[in-house]
Amino acid sequence: MPRRADDRSATRAPARLSRETIVAAAIDLADRDGLAGLSMRRLAQHLGVDAMSIYYHLRDKDTLLAAMVDAVAAEIETDVPAAGIGADVPAAGIGAAESVAAGVEADAVAVEADADGQVDAGAGALGPGPWTDQLRALITRARRTMLRHPWAARVLEARDTPTPAVLRHIERVLAVMRGGGCSVSLSHHALHLLGSRILGFSQDLFDDSPDTAPTGEAAAAQAAAWAETMPHIAELAAAVAHSGALGGCDDEDEFAFALDLLIEGLDRRRLAEQT
Repeated sequence: MPRRADDRSATRAPARLSRETIVAAAIDLADRDGLAGLSMRRLAQHLGVDAMSIYYHLRDKDTLLAAMVDAVAAEIETDVPAAGIGADVPAAGIGAAESVAAGVEADAVAVEADADGQVDAGAGALGPGPWTDQLRALITRARRTMLRHPWAARVLEARDTPTPAVLRHIERVLAVMRGGGCSVSLSHHALHLLGSRILGFSQDLFDDSPDTAPTGEAAAAQAAAWAETMPHIAELAAAVAHSGALGGCDDEDEFAFALDLLIEGLDRRRLAEQT
């Protein structure tokens, strides 16, 4: 049974080991080998320490995963734009409420908007321009981050509560929308509408990744069966590919199409509310 981080009998960890170094090493392992290649034992070997030293800082693997995705979400704040969403990206590859509130207040984007939704951003924001461009840029930052750490999307999908860094990112999204003239109600609806896209990935209705799809004779038999009873599904299956980096259909074109459509619709609703 793993020892808890607050267990007084736990072996004192080496001085060079810290929660931050453990989380960084775990992210490196997951980036390289995926979540399937990450275990507390392998992480300990990677760090050159005894596994119990890790439990001194992080009580179990779930706590480790939460810390990992929080560190990944924090990267969104400092992401440096590259040429294109996925440029130079490898193909594979909560604290107390007071702490969260302090982080949100410190990282909030200061924005003011004119009647046309033009945002004059303050320090730490994405630059002046329409709120729609700022929101698109902020979500694009998130996507670049997720593409650097493809495993993080699956961990975030499985979580019931946001981490502090995720909350800070959502605060920035809301600040851009409110600064652009969106009402509180519209901003609330937008969070539900955008869903996981706020963090840079699309949550699929079901697992349609290539490794779950039938191949060879099985695929041919399935296509023939669909053609008989569900011709439109058969037509769609023959016309599209499922090769997204963060999910079956979550490729760059699909993500950009959905994001543009949603943001354009939100801006039309914003204008309608003001008439």
